[in-house]
Amino acid sequence: MMQKDNGFVPLESFSSEDHCFACGSKNPFGLHMKLFTDGNSVICDIVVPGHLSGWGNLVHGGIITTLLDETMSWTAIHLLKRLILTRCMEIEFILPVAPNIPLRTEGRIQERIKNTAALVNGVLYDPAGRACARSRGRFALISAKMMRRMKIMGEQVISDFERFYGSV
Repeated sequence: MMQKDNGFVPLESFSSEDHCFACGSKNPFGLHMKLFTDGNSVICDIVVPGHLSGWGNLVHGGIITTLLDETMSWTAIHLLKRLILTRCMEIEFILPVAPNIPLRTEGRIQERIKNTAALVNGVLYDPAGRACARSRGRFALISAKMMRRMKIMGEQVISDFERFYGSV
């Protein structure tokens, strides 16, 4: 496995479905996020292209929110080994974020609430290591059985998850 700095290794996708706007490599309009983990946190180094700007020369707030939601989601999926749905998310925009520069997101589990939810924190850093945005999300932890009952995720993805992480 290719190693990143400080012991981070690439997160392997558990599914061949690869059209997610945030992390899918097959989405021609997507962000193509590549995530890494050290077993305690999940990070992503990314350069947001200029066509995803909002006002002036700033990355659109919705794109920043997407980066943090995806990072926190994979933090919960990978570190807790559960299927998830974002229940709610709070974001604080701290500093303006310019497009076309190296950025880093980081996600960490704050708290697991029983077997049904997790609080996850996310931060977006600029090249100087300054926090530009912080987020906190509450994620529903969902079993494969429940996800099948809800019919919001395809059977192939659920089966792929079970093969990769085991049945939960």
